[in-house]
Amino acid sequence: MALDQYKEEEEEGMSFLDHLEQLRWHLLRSAAAILIFTVAAFLAKGFVFGIVILGPSKVDFITYRVLCQISDYLNVPPLCIDTLPFTIQSRQMTGQFSMHLTSSMVVGLIVSFPYLFWEVWKFIAPGLYSKERQAARGAVFFVSLLFFLGTAFGYFILAPLSINFLANYQLDPSILNEFDITSYIGTLSMLVLASAIMFQLPVVIYFLSMSGLVTAAMLKAYRRHSIVVILILSALITPPDVISQVLIAMPILVLYEVGIQVAKRLERQRAKKELEDNLKYKDNG
Repeated sequence: MALDQYKEEEEEGMSFLDHLEQLRWHLLRSAAAILIFTVAAFLAKGFVFGIVILGPSKVDFITYRVLCQISDYLNVPPLCIDTLPFTIQSRQMTGQFSMHLTSSMVVGLIVSFPYLFWEVWKFIAPGLYSKERQAARGAVFFVSLLFFLGTAFGYFILAPLSINFLANYQLDPSILNEFDITSYIGTLSMLVLASAIMFQLPVVIYFLSMSGLVTAAMLKAYRRHSIVVILILSALITPPDVISQVLIAMPILVLYEVGIQVAKRLERQRAKKELEDNLKYKDNG
């Protein structure tokens, strides 16, 4: 307690410029982490491009192979994806180099995310009360876990199925699908990052509930409205096919229900703490 009190007093004694100086160093270290992983991804061009970035554009991608295995097991031929009728081109002189740099930065951002959030948390945590820091223990771990789960969902499920839909969609058989490299990487990055961000819903609900802005009863009351909002967001971040929209909406709806349970648990803990405080006050009185 004495150490927490000392830290809080030290924090209060810091000037605005001291806080800016701290923020500057947090930002510099975060930028350095992104730069290091970006350079590593840039140098590992064969793996990052040949396997990771272009993976969903090849029929031997793990998602397509699993779908074919399920198709054979269930005897449902339409599930098997054995052809992707499109080619990827670069129509600009700087297209391949700029996409190499851009995709390396995206990979660097994703890989360094746990460290980035840790730096953000180190800057925010001193401004919290000791009980708030105690309640938010493990924030870096759970935020990073949900981020990577969302990234994996976007990369292994949402992106390949969306790419398959767009590759097979034709207005007329005479029109060939020849996608520009910038369009392909932009679509892939948007789907993966949007999924990673959407998976942070339980964390957002946790902090809103901890601050008293939302309650479990409120979340239940607005469940139908939330379903509509989630479906709209899913339609905005996915291609215009129902399957992709449902695929991203389903886990988000599950995470919303998880958020309700998180809010319930916080309310029970808060009620228990208030009861204990009241009992201590009566005993002292």
